[in-house]
Amino acid sequence: MTDGVSFCAPVERWFERRFGHPTDAQARGWPVIARGRDTLISAPTGSGKTLAAFLIVLDRLTRRAMHGTLADEVETVYVSPLRALSHDIQHNLELPIAEIREEARRLGIALPEIRSAVRTGDTPPAQRQAMLRRPPHILVTTPESLFLLLTAERSRAMLGTVRTIIVDEIHALARDKRGSHLALSLERLEALCEQRPVRLGLSATQRPIEVLARFLVGSERSTPDGSPDCEIVDLGHQRNLDLAIQVPAKEDLHAVAPHEQWDDLLDALSGLIGAHRTTLVFVNTRRLAERLAHRLGERVGEEHVAGHHGSLSRERRLNVEARLRDGRLRALVATASLELGIDIGSIDLVVQIGSPRSIASFLQRVGRSGHALGLVPKGRLFPTSRDELVECAALVRAVRAGRLDAIEPPRAPLDILAQQIVAACACEEWEEAALLKLVRRAAPYAELAQKDYDAVLDMLANGFETPRGRRATYLHRDRLQRRLRGRRSARISALTSGGAIPETGDYRVVLDPDETFLGTVNEDWAIESMSGDIFLLGTHSWRIRRVEAGVVRVTDAEGAPPTIPFWLGEAPARSAELSAEVSQLRQEVARRLEADPEQARRWLESECALAPEGAQQIVHYIESQLRATGRIPTCEDLLAERFFDEAGGMQLVLHSPYGARINRGFGLALRKRFCRSFNVEIQAAATDDAIVLSLGNPQTFPLDLLPRFVSSQSIDDVLTQAMLASPLFTTRWRWNATRALAVLRSRGGKRVPFPLQRMQADDLLVAAFPDQVACQENVTYPLEIPEHPLVQQTVYDCLHEAADVDGLRALLERIENGQVRMHVLDTVEASPFTHEILNARTYAFLDDAPLEERRTRAVALRHVLPEQARDLARLEPAAIARVREEAAPVVRDADELYELLVDLIALRVEDLPPKSLPFAEKLLAEGRAARLEGRDAPPRLFALERLPWVRALFPQAVVTPEVELPAHLERGPVEAEAACDAATRGHLALLGPVTPEQLATRLGLPPESVLGALVRLEASGIALRGRFDPEGEETQFCDRSLLARIHRYTLVRLRREIEPVSARDYLRFLLRWQHLEPDAQLLGEGGVEHVVEQLSGFEAAAAAWESELLASRIDGYAPSLLDSLCLSGVVAWGRLSSRALEAGSQPSRATPLALFPRKDLNALLHAAAAEANG
Repeated sequence: MTDGVSFCAPVERWFERRFGHPTDAQARGWPVIARGRDTLISAPTGSGKTLAAFLIVLDRLTRRAMHGTLADEVETVYVSPLRALSHDIQHNLELPIAEIREEARRLGIALPEIRSAVRTGDTPPAQRQAMLRRPPHILVTTPESLFLLLTAERSRAMLGTVRTIIVDEIHALARDKRGSHLALSLERLEALCEQRPVRLGLSATQRPIEVLARFLVGSERSTPDGSPDCEIVDLGHQRNLDLAIQVPAKEDLHAVAPHEQWDDLLDALSGLIGAHRTTLVFVNTRRLAERLAHRLGERVGEEHVAGHHGSLSRERRLNVEARLRDGRLRALVATASLELGIDIGSIDLVVQIGSPRSIASFLQRVGRSGHALGLVPKGRLFPTSRDELVECAALVRAVRAGRLDAIEPPRAPLDILAQQIVAACACEEWEEAALLKLVRRAAPYAELAQKDYDAVLDMLANGFETPRGRRATYLHRDRLQRRLRGRRSARISALTSGGAIPETGDYRVVLDPDETFLGTVNEDWAIESMSGDIFLLGTHSWRIRRVEAGVVRVTDAEGAPPTIPFWLGEAPARSAELSAEVSQLRQEVARRLEADPEQARRWLESECALAPEGAQQIVHYIESQLRATGRIPTCEDLLAERFFDEAGGMQLVLHSPYGARINRGFGLALRKRFCRSFNVEIQAAATDDAIVLSLGNPQTFPLDLLPRFVSSQSIDDVLTQAMLASPLFTTRWRWNATRALAVLRSRGGKRVPFPLQRMQADDLLVAAFPDQVACQENVTYPLEIPEHPLVQQTVYDCLHEAADVDGLRALLERIENGQVRMHVLDTVEASPFTHEILNARTYAFLDDAPLEERRTRAVALRHVLPEQARDLARLEPAAIARVREEAAPVVRDADELYELLVDLIALRVEDLPPKSLPFAEKLLAEGRAARLEGRDAPPRLFALERLPWVRALFPQAVVTPEVELPAHLERGPVEAEAACDAATRGHLALLGPVTPEQLATRLGLPPESVLGALVRLEASGIALRGRFDPEGEETQFCDRSLLARIHRYTLVRLRREIEPVSARDYLRFLLRWQHLEPDAQLLGEGGVEHVVEQLSGFEAAAAAWESELLASRIDGYAPSLLDSLCLSGVVAWGRLSSRALEAGSQPSRATPLALFPRKDLNALLHAAAAEANG
């Protein structure tokens, strides 16, 4: 079948009968696998790579069977990341094995049975026991079940004969801790086997391929140049793909999809489903999967649509998969639960709702269609917001260019290491050095430090000291002999609580009275639910009978209208590579907009599989941002904008398209610095494209200082302290404690309730890191991180999983050396790019404030993008003038003037409010005020009680008349700085935007003193700095409350521009626009031509054109005017509508006719034909 490889006759004849010839993956993979080489096959979905790995195995087993040497022992272990995929593979193995056996029978060869079996968490106990009694030749399993098989005493014995290990979908495992767990299991399996098993890896779409090869073979197997000693069969990931992006037909996308847009999307999706045999719809959340499946069922029939996600029971998922495979479903709405290669039959179309957040994930999903060799996968993207439209366009462009995400496996996770050490030592005694050597053979642990290894051993030997005694001690550590043995509880704890997937605490949904398990719902949702509530699960309505501890008992609601449950979790962050693509797309469109917007639109259509309306929306969106802020945020140009909200607070948005992991870290670090600087908790959120910090009234600072708030040298410490105070730390602590077996998932044959697991994790945190859970009033900052391995691992996970501290540090370094520019500006209203972060969902929040208490809800946003080419950051001169007028003091008697003088410290006589001079003379006569005179300085008035402040400010000035403070007002001397601050604050509250020089002239003080006072007022939140004058470029300061009022008045004027006019005004406009008012009528042939063009295509009775329509619009109209235009060919007339005359009737004066410019004839005829054809 291929050069260099010969198969036995039954296998060769079966393959030729079924397939004819090998695929590229098989032709290139078989020779190296046959030579016994570790091999990684990387090829697109549907390329036959699974059979490339299995056929050599089947051939060897068949040969042994033919020679009578086939023993009852496990020859091959196949590891799949999903239980469903494992069952699928085993099912698909049975048919080839049976058919090969039949081919052998035809050849006169009697083959003994070649057996395969599945061992996962779903395998019934009877099958598990049968497997132990008579081991299968091919064992199909998952990483978690392989760990159990390696740890349980009886199952370990049957794994010693394994000769081949196949790891399928290796890219899906290598990227997280499940992969680290599997890597250690592979090394434990190798140590158990009589001879080293050959390792075969199958991967679909990942880069760099060398990382996966190293993960597969381990750290020690290398070629002389240091690369992995592994044959890599890399067929690339690119296939011909039929891709397109669909946008709503009725209206443009918004920051958040309204109900009307969802209806439009569902209508379009229903049309696609109707045009294809089977459609697979991917969504990003379980809640959306339920909602979309339910609403699609209302359109195309409930029996034709189903939902599929990880919270459904296994039985319901298998039922749905079978219905799709058998052609009984037209559409299936799924989460990532169907992303990998489960056999679900032939799929014609894949639809992705929203962005999948990574290039590889999108390729994997689209690859589910056209799965068979030679077919073209077909995918359609439905963005649900403006930012998602840009992201989807960048995604398609990246796919077309052949770019991929980079995979980054975790580095030596200590929680996984602890679990595997417990399991290994439970099975046999180990020397510390030998076990460390085995661990380091696993690629993720190649650089495991000796001190970290020792710390984990100490933790497992000594456990945790709690008020209830020592807990989680699993090892006997002989420090003299340096040997390790498991305690009695080690094996059972590893078997019942092992694994790398964290606990979520979901409630089981159980059907009464037969106890059928239906699926799971979120703990918070279950607790908030009540008896009688009806909800949707698996596209079926269920009525709650009661909610018990960990269980929701339900009955069939028989189709009653349901609500949809929610599930909580961390949203996936956009990959770094896709984030770079988004930045490049923004940059390219902005560059092309400068030359020609139409060219930018055509470029998007050709590059990104966009229809004209979708391309136009992107152009309009980016153009609107350019109008608002003057630049587009990219990875080279960050943009920080600050604006007032409706409550008078300020919102600071940092536009950073680096993805949620970097932005989450950046946001937490900035929030920590702001909290320290202002001594108050502030709200913050981060998404893939932006960070928002909600600043209260007293929190202000010069915006150009923002780039210096965090530095590359301090970011690790600042972010660590920020993470310790966030929910991210406690959640990951619980996960790590569970994975390290410090908190058990099961005890005494029963599951430990999730609330108890949470409490036990909290107790362990008190023992390991008491400062983190201490009363915050008694804690001194910064917190010192203990050397405990689980604490260190949790901090590492927060910095490198939830956030990307390495990427953030690199970004800060580029900002510091000028490679990345951070632009800052104050704006009147939120720019278009801020809308999505201001409407962010709860998963974006970086603090504990709930949705209903978010300060971002106080920001008023435009419902449409601005059309005018003007700078939306500009304040209206009229608004500034109005506020200055309102702030100017109005004095109605001597007492009010006295209070004003107290506030201002001293006031020039020339600046006295109008008509207040008599009140000033009265205060002077009463001795309540005095004059201040100095050389070359204008005279000033001040209130007597302010005499200490005046002397501090003007020590050389002469006070007339000479006055002294009454004894009861005597006080110590006032510092000149404090006096300057008070005078500056008082005057600033009356003046509006003013430069330091202008204010210094008014105060009669040195400009440097006034500038210092303004800076101090700015730091205290009283003043704001900026370029507020639309006519000037000078830096000004303004009282915060006055500036908020100026912003508000400016917004009022802007909103008034788009406020609908009254019906009366509209009719008045219409009469003038249609030239029906006497002073708006037109003249001559030119006037007739203008009216015809205005009414082009409008049909009216033939007689009405000259007697009414033209005569009412043309002053002195004569029929010869129209005749002349028609004879010259400028104007044409005709019947455009498709209404037929009644039989026997003739055209009359009432027959509808249209007048139109002859140049419009073809377009009008085309439109009329299209309307006639529906």
